[in-house]
Amino acid sequence: MDDSRTASCKSCIKVYLCSNPEDSVVERRALRENVFPRLREHCRHTYGLDFKVRGFSIMCITGPDQQTRQKLLQACRESSDGPYLVALVGAQYGAVCLPAQVEVAEFHRLLQVSQRAGISTRALEKAYLRDENTIPPSFCLQRQTRIHTQLHPDKQVRKNHQVHTHNCPRRDINRCLVYVNKISNGRGQNEGADQPPKEPNVIPHLPQALSDDSLLSQLCDHFLPSLVTSCQLLVYTTTSECDPRHGYTPARRRSYAEGLCQQLYSDLLALIDSSVAMGMGKSVSSPHSDDALTREQAEQEELCSLYSRLYDNDRPEEEEVRSYLEQRDTQHPLVVVGGPCTGKTVLLAHCAQQVDGALQGPSQMTGTVLIVIIQFTSLSVNLSPRHLLSSLCHQIAHRYNRNPEPSSRDPNPTLTQLRHNLSSLLSLCPTPKQPLVLILDGLDQAWTVSGPQTIKCLPSPLPPNIKLVLSISPTQTNTLHTLELHFPQSSSAVFGVSGCCVSVELGPVEGRGCVRMLAALLEGSGRRVTSGQQGVMNVALISCPLTLYARLLHRHASLWTSGTHQKHKVTDETLPVGVHSSITVFLVHLEEKHGLVLVSRALSYLTLSRTGLTEAELSDLLSSDDAVLAGYVSASEPPPSKFRVPEVEVERLLLDLKGFLVKRSVAGSHVLFWVSRHFGLVVCERYLSSWEMREEMHTAMADYFNGRWAYGRAKPLVISQNTGLNQPGPVPDTARMKKYIDRQPLGQPYVFNSKPSSSSSSPSSEHVRVNLRKLLELPYHLKESGRLEELGRGLMMSLEFHQAMLRAGLLGDLVTLLEDWEREGASQLIFPRERALLAGILRDSACLLWNSPMELSMVMKGRLLPFLGLCPELEGYAEEVTQGIKKRGSGLGVVLSPAPSTVPSTQCIFPEARQCPVTDAAGTVSGTVVVIQSDGSALVWSGREAEELKLSCEPALRFVSVRGSGTFILLSTQCNTQLLWDVTGTTCFQDVLCLERQESNSDQHSSTIVEGFLMCDDRMCVWWKGLSYVSVSEVSTSRLLTRLQCQNTVRSVSFPPTGQFVYCGQEKGTVSIFDTSGGTLTAICSSPAESSVIAVILSEDEREMACVDSRGHVLLWCVASKTDPKLLKECCSGSSHFEFINTDLSEESCILLVCKTQEIILWDTCDWEQWDHFRAPQGKAFSQALLAQDGQLILASLEACPSVLVWRMTTGQCVLSLDAGSPSQPLSLLKMESVLSVVTQNGHLTTWDSDVICAAAMVPRTGAGVREVVLEPMGERFYVIDGSEILWRWRLQTGSPETHFLHDGPVEKLCLSPDGSHLVSLSGEDVYVWRSDTGQNLHRIHGSRATEVLITSNGHIGVCVSQHGLSRVWKLASGAVVCNIHLYLADAQVSPESTFLLGRRHGDLLAVSLWSGTVSKRFSCSERYERSTVVAFRTLPEHPDFVIVMAASGSVYTWKVIEETVCRQFLLPQMFLCQPQVFHMSSDGSFALLSTDDDLITLLDLPHARLCRVKAQGPVLKVCLDDSGRYAVYICHPPAQDNGCACDLHTKPLLAVVRLADGGRLGRLCLCKTPTALAVSEELCVYVGFQDGSVGVYSISDITGRGGAVRERIQGIGRERPCQCDSEPVRWLPLATPSITWPKSSSEMT
Repeated sequence: MDDSRTASCKSCIKVYLCSNPEDSVVERRALRENVFPRLREHCRHTYGLDFKVRGFSIMCITGPDQQTRQKLLQACRESSDGPYLVALVGAQYGAVCLPAQVEVAEFHRLLQVSQRAGISTRALEKAYLRDENTIPPSFCLQRQTRIHTQLHPDKQVRKNHQVHTHNCPRRDINRCLVYVNKISNGRGQNEGADQPPKEPNVIPHLPQALSDDSLLSQLCDHFLPSLVTSCQLLVYTTTSECDPRHGYTPARRRSYAEGLCQQLYSDLLALIDSSVAMGMGKSVSSPHSDDALTREQAEQEELCSLYSRLYDNDRPEEEEVRSYLEQRDTQHPLVVVGGPCTGKTVLLAHCAQQVDGALQGPSQMTGTVLIVIIQFTSLSVNLSPRHLLSSLCHQIAHRYNRNPEPSSRDPNPTLTQLRHNLSSLLSLCPTPKQPLVLILDGLDQAWTVSGPQTIKCLPSPLPPNIKLVLSISPTQTNTLHTLELHFPQSSSAVFGVSGCCVSVELGPVEGRGCVRMLAALLEGSGRRVTSGQQGVMNVALISCPLTLYARLLHRHASLWTSGTHQKHKVTDETLPVGVHSSITVFLVHLEEKHGLVLVSRALSYLTLSRTGLTEAELSDLLSSDDAVLAGYVSASEPPPSKFRVPEVEVERLLLDLKGFLVKRSVAGSHVLFWVSRHFGLVVCERYLSSWEMREEMHTAMADYFNGRWAYGRAKPLVISQNTGLNQPGPVPDTARMKKYIDRQPLGQPYVFNSKPSSSSSSPSSEHVRVNLRKLLELPYHLKESGRLEELGRGLMMSLEFHQAMLRAGLLGDLVTLLEDWEREGASQLIFPRERALLAGILRDSACLLWNSPMELSMVMKGRLLPFLGLCPELEGYAEEVTQGIKKRGSGLGVVLSPAPSTVPSTQCIFPEARQCPVTDAAGTVSGTVVVIQSDGSALVWSGREAEELKLSCEPALRFVSVRGSGTFILLSTQCNTQLLWDVTGTTCFQDVLCLERQESNSDQHSSTIVEGFLMCDDRMCVWWKGLSYVSVSEVSTSRLLTRLQCQNTVRSVSFPPTGQFVYCGQEKGTVSIFDTSGGTLTAICSSPAESSVIAVILSEDEREMACVDSRGHVLLWCVASKTDPKLLKECCSGSSHFEFINTDLSEESCILLVCKTQEIILWDTCDWEQWDHFRAPQGKAFSQALLAQDGQLILASLEACPSVLVWRMTTGQCVLSLDAGSPSQPLSLLKMESVLSVVTQNGHLTTWDSDVICAAAMVPRTGAGVREVVLEPMGERFYVIDGSEILWRWRLQTGSPETHFLHDGPVEKLCLSPDGSHLVSLSGEDVYVWRSDTGQNLHRIHGSRATEVLITSNGHIGVCVSQHGLSRVWKLASGAVVCNIHLYLADAQVSPESTFLLGRRHGDLLAVSLWSGTVSKRFSCSERYERSTVVAFRTLPEHPDFVIVMAASGSVYTWKVIEETVCRQFLLPQMFLCQPQVFHMSSDGSFALLSTDDDLITLLDLPHARLCRVKAQGPVLKVCLDDSGRYAVYICHPPAQDNGCACDLHTKPLLAVVRLADGGRLGRLCLCKTPTALAVSEELCVYVGFQDGSVGVYSISDITGRGGAVRERIQGIGRERPCQCDSEPVRWLPLATPSITWPKSSSEMT
């Protein structure tokens, strides 16, 4: 593997703040409160980097010791991707720290010199103790030691600075900032009380040392300037001139602090930006640059490199692994078995690093390049088996440069699909020259992934050129047993008699190996042990020879000193034995050093996190923790309003945890995680033993990742007089006080914008960074803290959360979260339907959302609104979509959603069915589906996954049929075994008819299969195909109660709830009634027609029995007397020659459906009258039909049709086509309690929610495709013409038709009066005049022969334009003719002043008087400028005297009709000539729509005399302008897709809006069906009619237009629709006969 990928990279900006803690309190507080939080946000938003500051705590003046400071400074230098040191130099020179360690010889010389000088060394000898455990032996400073010294600190400081600058490269010096504040007249007359003079720390009898002022002067005037000259160190010097009377006052100091904050912020910002831009260090890659699986592949490779570096001892098992890899054609896996802490993970990581690439081995393997893929399953972000298989498929395809299969783009594939994909890749990719080594570690950890489930998905036997290595603990017998069953051919070679793997057993490390390892660790840390200590450690290592224990012993031994007090001597009793005991002792040491609260909380947060925590997150969580923060609040003064846990305290703790707490990359961030899971186990046992504590901490983490206390929100802290450092324990209530403190945690937006202060709410993808940490951690902690309501509403049904998940490439994880939440531990399931609906929409739109995540809003706008009435909890989600338009300021919203073209579904594919087709299927009311394949195997589906039904019996059973009844499944096998399964019970399978087979002396049923069965309490009735008896058995005992022998073959059985009688329908029209108590025959009902009885239906009181025969006829019997039934009536269905298919009964609506090949018959079961019947489409035949939603819908499958069709019962209209996901015909339709499932022969199982189907089917629509939409002036109603005799009036507020205007023929034309009070419709030769408010048909005028109807602007006059007769002008109120027009005018229009009728005739434009019918004005191009003809014209309502005229030559004229003046505006180029059928103009004449050419729309800007072109996404179908001329609305085909996707989102037309002023695109929507009409209202609503008869209404919102007012007016439209079953539109009837007949003219009569 490439180590460069796993090398540690700089992932943060880490700055060490160096200052005198006594002299910089004000400055550091100002920086902490005002500068550092801003820099944190800048780095996080812009570069995805954490910004951290290390240094002294304001509340702890002493600070860390010298060694800790050096470690902190070194860490900042090595890990910071930018500046790493900021030094503040003030007016005081701080005390020099005593050295933590002094070598023995040097310490003795110091004592001798002091004693010769007569200086007492008692304090020095007390402070330092000799330690033989150091290398070399030294005197070590004891903790908490404070002595006065003045041993020439100037030399020591100068030496330290020189060493530091000498070892630093120049570029590191350039990453440092120094700020010097020189104070002039700082000691004022009144300063004594504020700053008492310091006593000189001078030891007598020694040469006089330099004073603090001298040292400070040398530092500021000589040393720092020399670095500026030699190394270009950036030093800022400020001189603060003070008033000699007052000195350096607090106000003066605050003024300096403010200037320092401004300068430091500017300098650090510039240095950070330049450093990152120049590539100084490798910053974390953009989280959205690659998809999630690619990121995870890199993370797994990094983990491999990390664990391989922990391989300290050569293990003999390494050679065994190598030997296995060098073998050829091994069809079994290699299993590494070892107990806890034996190093399985480290060994496999080391082997992966060693064998990756060219393998040097035997001659037959020479030159072979191994492709190694290792997966640490327990450390994956997603621990599900599906995610593991998806990751493996992705890595294999990537390493072999193969494109993944199309099915791999499924956002949430099933295990069956993934198993098929993995098998396909493993059989195709590896070659003899490039074999594959697949290493899976951690499958046996049951608390992470399901090992047995994953093992079952691996191919068995292994294909050629593949090596599989697994690590399993010997205690996981279930996993080992699954492995043995799955790879039976390897049992003799790999598995022993006990069932445990003995292939490679990883035992303890050799004792000497652990000793050598421990010695090397001690030497590397500058420590050693004495001989006595070594003996104790040797004994401990013999008892626990584990590498992790050796590392823990090294940490313990690092604390030992040869001068330790007797009670702390190292003995066999005091040394912990065992890993967990050692970890506990280590934690106790941390508690003593750092405090119990800090350690317990920090380690608990790290352990409870899902993927680990970054250092910044840990610091934020500890600062937000009241128990931790209270320890740093001073008891003597109130806490500041902004306060955090000192960063240095967290850093010191992390330094002590180094080696056990390591960093890894997760989703673009470097997080801390335990190198061994046993640390987490001990932490949980020690600190998290109660569920209440775990829930409390999960709640705190959920609040943090939700940003509850960010952005200045203060969190209350209960403080008291006892609160403070080292003050644990409860506080009396009387001493409590609540103080609100801003903890300054990081903000947690879903998306980081590089310019967070920008007002734009929709930044482009180039400027945003997804907050992956929030996406990964927040859902987990909400679930673990029990906040399921917040999880459901705040995340699962949040558009913002979904948008962020898509941007991060986590579409699959999002769909999994929505679909499989209940499987991940949420027992209190909430919002199941809403989640399933969202998951279905996301799944169906995955092909678009994979590459265009920003299209989510468009998808939801088009697909979610029809279901809001069914899922009201999603109204908040829909409101987010609307709010997104408001935030952007422009967009295209949905006011009325049309009928959806698809219904969200859940699909499952059985790849095995490609070779073994499905032969039978059955379901239960709970939703479980069982399918039988042609090879006799059975598959069970219960939600998402399909598993093969395998029973522990030999030989394996082969199934031939399956039947379902209630919650029971009955399986028939080839060996005549009948297995009953209650899917809701604990008992799996029961051979219910075993005693019957034993009692039977014949084998007549040995080759038959079950026709059906019914359950009643503990009894079951079963009947078989082709047999004439029914078996009644007791389920609990499998005992045969009785056998009911019939005269003929049994076709149907009724077993009522009372269970006393059984009614058996048979061939030849007979029904036998049996008493089950004795098995006696009580009566026989016979039909003279002798047709097979295919259904027996009993009334609720069992007094009437209806028998349905194969002809579809019904015989009704009175069976009140079971011994003497009476025939009441025989009901015939008409045709009887069609083949019978099936029946279905809806008890709620009292409807019986009888399906035949060519018709469906509906019976009313109340009075047993035929209610309706439906014929099959021409040339088609039904294969199955069912009733849905209490008989409101009919669902049917047709032969040679891959879809399921849905008819509305009341209208007989086919309203939906449900895609079964397969080109083959559905095999079975399974109606269960709340879902409909379809199974196809080639193995596709598709499931829909029945209520969702009903919601989609009940969306209002007309009877045929919409041809024209006519709008009322106020926009409250609109009219739809669909080519039928019905004129539909819709109400926008309800979103459904409210009125039908019935005609005697198809409606051809419609015209509304300007005030909307009247409407005139044209149907055949009749003109209908209606009152729109009352629906009264005022006039029915016959003999018009009109082709167009018009109404004048004053609403008084109507015009009927006829192409082959007289055009008549008539009064709207009475129908009386005003005048006749003898000329036919094409494209006729009424002038705005209601004076003329304008139209084209023979190339001229004529204006005919509406009072006389004569030509008053004429416009002719040939008489003026050119020999051309008029091709188009438009009147201008806002300029009623003018008409815009377009000539065929391209000339554009303005014609003032009254004065007959003409102005030629300009000449269009030849390529931009006007298309008359497209030409449209705004009311003010500002813009004209000229033509369309493929994907180009040409417009004319008349005021500016320029041509404009709009490029659409594809060929334009329809286009129009709004009345104001501000927007162009068009419908176009989508662009062609390279991936060949044929879904609606990629093949159906798009609706788009363009702002004409600047060409800006306001928005677009996928219509997902075929549009047939387009119109735009004055209120900027777009009306689209569709081929299926539905209408969609969309609002144009624009900050520069009038969309805002429209949006407010229609805010609540389209949310809830009334039930279409309960309310039918009002139907207005026409006059029976014409009320007015216009006489024909002489020309018309001829």
